[in-house]
Amino acid sequence: MQPWFNATAVALLLAASIALPAAAQTQETGATAPGIVLQGADHYRFKIGDVVVTSLSDGTVPQDLHKLLLGTSAEKTDALLAQGYLANPVEASINVFLLDMGERRVLVDTGSGELFGPGYGGKLTESLSAAGIAPETITDILITHVHTDHTGGLVHGGALVFPNATVHVGKPDVDFFLDRANAAKSGIAVNYFDEAIKTLKPYIDAGKVKPFDRQTEILPGVTATLHPGHTPGSAFYTLRSGGQQIIFIGDIIHVSAVQFSDPAITIIYDVDPMRAAQVRAEQFSIFAKDRDLVAASHLPFPGVGHVRTYERGYGWVPVDYGNWDVK
Repeated sequence: MQPWFNATAVALLLAASIALPAAAQTQETGATAPGIVLQGADHYRFKIGDVVVTSLSDGTVPQDLHKLLLGTSAEKTDALLAQGYLANPVEASINVFLLDMGERRVLVDTGSGELFGPGYGGKLTESLSAAGIAPETITDILITHVHTDHTGGLVHGGALVFPNATVHVGKPDVDFFLDRANAAKSGIAVNYFDEAIKTLKPYIDAGKVKPFDRQTEILPGVTATLHPGHTPGSAFYTLRSGGQQIIFIGDIIHVSAVQFSDPAITIIYDVDPMRAAQVRAEQFSIFAKDRDLVAASHLPFPGVGHVRTYERGYGWVPVDYGNWDVK
């Protein structure tokens, strides 16, 4: 089990990531990626059967992969990034998904809220507003796992952002992260436990959390399955409607250019790196074989597409973009 960085270390990583100017990246690596500008609120809608699904941007954060990835070297990481016309550091999207199911409005995760500090993440409520969605109309929240960038948006200034929502989350994550004693036992930085208590416990105290510990139909047409590795209670949510389906896969992958090519490469955020790598390899194989449509939390916005096989490793095929009025 690998120790996690604390909040100060994460902030230093972010600072280090943005310290390298775009011009220097291009000069040193030959990368041609454009510079980053503030996009603000962003959303993209599509349909799965009768359900309108909306990808919502909570923003992006720069990631210094030389410091974050395990089971690789800086040289190997850079070579894989170069194949995708990228250079370290890379941007990680923070994607949230909304399911409009008629009587229910369901969020998959809530972004980082205030927890990454000014400028990084925290754009979910702005993106919801741009999509015409008021937080109080959210009826259910499906948490893929209890990490800062997935539960941070649950609260603002200590108050519930989604006062009418029931939170569904894997019980192993609740048991693990809501007990600060597990920090010392596991060697994981205590701030992860403090942040989980800050964001999730107000909903527990309000009687609004429904944990699950096995495969279960959370809502009509939505099934939850547990895939421990990244965290003890990491979950997928599968939406089925009108003969179509999409699987929300959380943090099974963080860096497409690297981990599709080599699923054995892990990241420092994994609680159990070996198991996380095993889950990734197994699920990539299934997704590719079954041609599943999947939605990922940290792949480039809107984070929706297919996993395909290559002679060596896997690849990502983003969903086809559509923008016309269906009458």
